[in-house]
Amino acid sequence: MVKRFLERSNGTRRRGLGFTLVELLIVMAIIATLLTVALPRYFGSVDKSKEVALKQSLSVMRDALDKYYADHAKYPDELEELVEQRYIRSLPVDPLTERSDTWTIVEVPPNAGLKGSVYDIRSGAEGNASDGTPYAEL
Repeated sequence: MVKRFLERSNGTRRRGLGFTLVELLIVMAIIATLLTVALPRYFGSVDKSKEVALKQSLSVMRDALDKYYADHAKYPDELEELVEQRYIRSLPVDPLTERSDTWTIVEVPPNAGLKGSVYDIRSGAEGNASDGTPYAEL
């Protein structure tokens, strides 16, 4: 049966069982077309997911700051106090900079009459979110 498959209708044998160059080029063109449609959507969704992760990390840390203030009647002097006092397990990684030491600390306003120094936290990443808001203002 294999022998019959290898023979052509006129009785000669085929040299190989591979694909022709034209068939390979057609498949590569189809794959390239699919990639040009899919890749921009993929990278857009990756950027959007980083923004969502950033907003969630900021929300968790701001909540921990508020709980710290409620318990101690002052804001922490450093972010590490939140970890030491177990308000958070560890400082989260900024998903945009991929580091945990790039957070920007907003200090307590001097005229507010509050103690401590870490009043709020922002991302240290440069650039704008998808809605045009700078990352440093989220």
